Amino acid sequence: MLMFFTSIGLSASFLKLREGGKALFVFLFCVAIFVLVQNAVGISLATLLGLDPLIGLIVGSITLTGGHGTAGAWGTVLENQHGIQGAVVLGMASATFGLIIGGLIGGPVAKFLIKRHKLASVIPQDSKNDEVPPNDPAPFEYPKKTRLITASNAVTTLGMFATCIFVANWMTEVSQGKWYELPTFVWTLASGVILRNIIENVFKIKVFDRAIDVFGNASLSLYLAMALLSLQLWLLADLAGSLVIILLVQTLVLALYTAFVTFKMMGSDYDAAVLAAGHCGFGMGATPTAIANIQAITNTYGPSHKAFLIIPLCGAFFIDIINAVVIQTIIKFF
Repeated sequence: MLMFFTSIGLSASFLKLREGGKALFVFLFCVAIFVLVQNAVGISLATLLGLDPLIGLIVGSITLTGGHGTAGAWGTVLENQHGIQGAVVLGMASATFGLIIGGLIGGPVAKFLIKRHKLASVIPQDSKNDEVPPNDPAPFEYPKKTRLITASNAVTTLGMFATCIFVANWMTEVSQGKWYELPTFVWTLASGVILRNIIENVFKIKVFDRAIDVFGNASLSLYLAMALLSLQLWLLADLAGSLVIILLVQTLVLALYTAFVTFKMMGSDYDAAVLAAGHCGFGMGATPTAIANIQAITNTYGPSHKAFLIIPLCGAFFIDIINAVVIQTIIKFF
């Protein structure tokens, strides 16, 4: 889990902010507002259904925007510090639902927007091209291109991971009982951000993002395997009906928000429709789901370089920082 959150921090390059430009910050604003909306819906429905409000937070941005990694991390905190029994199990179940739904609704939302506003037409099959332009800054736009990792890249990357986790464990001990106390996984994320940008901006050393992505995804897969093998779903029996109601409402709210808020604020053009599909991906799933959504749309209707630049930047890092701040603030009230 700590390896995964370290990879998110190490992926955050301040240099890439310039490439995203104004559109990145507008999209981040849309995403930040939706995190608040998602938690408001979850907490309100949980209270209305007679559940602990913190359960609504779990079936809110903790699992739906945060995904499995955040679900496991905050679930442990809520179980140990706030007495929410089965929080990890509930989080994993909700995150799994979100991962599936996020991949299912992204395409239909974008297709609806594209057809309704006549933004693009289906491109012929024989004109589709996966040739990569030189020095392209958005590698996810070309999923078939092979990117190799050398032994040197692997060892250097693991060294950065080890440094970040060491600092995070130290900060967890130092901050214990103080006003700036945070879970260890938040410190790993922050350490990754600082280390990445010191290496890149101070020492002018290029960081190999592909190795970071591979180690981050591998560590998340291992963590999920261990977490899912220990799930005790029977603990959710009493919550089953309420859980389904909240998740279905969250799905409807996400679809409406991306279609009428994200799409409008991003310019109501083709790029905005593709970004709406991406927002569906990590609004109820994870960054890989968001990328898969926009790959499916662009394979059908044509390229959207803007979306492939903004979605990985926002989904892989900034959304987790925003989410962590919002969750930490809300929990303070309970």
